Amino acid sequence: MIHFSLRCLPDGHGFDGWFRSNGDFDRQAGAGLVECPVCGATAVEKALMHPAIARGGPARMNAEPEASGAAAPEPAGASGSPPAAPAGAAAAGEGAVAPVPAQTLANLPAPHPEVARAFAVLQEISRKVRAEADYVGGRFAEEARRIHYGESEARQIYGEASPKDVEGLKEEGITALPLLPLPEDKQ
Repeated sequence: MIHFSLRCLPDGHGFDGWFRSNGDFDRQAGAGLVECPVCGATAVEKALMHPAIARGGPARMNAEPEASGAAAPEPAGASGSPPAAPAGAAAAGEGAVAPVPAQTLANLPAPHPEVARAFAVLQEISRKVRAEADYVGGRFAEEARRIHYGESEARQIYGEASPKDVEGLKEEGITALPLLPLPEDKQ
C-alpha cells in the first residue's frame, strides 16, 4: 500500500489516501472516485509530501515507534486478545477486513484536525458496538448469515472474519464493516 498526501483542486483541502499503486490512484482519481472529505470535490491531486525512507532492517521494524507527539492506532487484531481486539462490527450481519500491519502505521504524521475528529467519532462508534453488541468471535460470518436468513434472533453482533468470508457475505447481500481499533486495546 502507498500513502499519498492529497488535496482538492477547488479549495486546497488536504487529506490522506492509501492506494495499492500509483496507477491505482491515477485510475481512481481519473474516474472521479477519490473525493475530498471536506467539500466532496472529486478534482484532486497529489500534494507535496516527504519521502518514506526505510531506516534499518527487521529489528527496526519491531522496535517501538519514535515519539512524534501523535500515537499511531494499533491495527485490529494485533493485541492477540479476541474480545479486546475484534476486527468487525455487525448490525444483523456486518464483519471484518484484514488488519493493516503495524509497521505501516508507526511513523505516520499527525492527522489533519478534521481527520482526527472523524477518527475520534469512529472510535466512539466502535466502543458503542463493543458495549452493546454480542461478541461471536470467529463464528462471525456463520452467525451473520443465520441472522440474515432468520435462523437466529436479530441482534447486533461483532467478531472476526477473513476477507474471503466478508466477500462471501457481501455476495449474499449482507453488509460487513470493520470496527476501528481502540487505544485501550493495547496491552
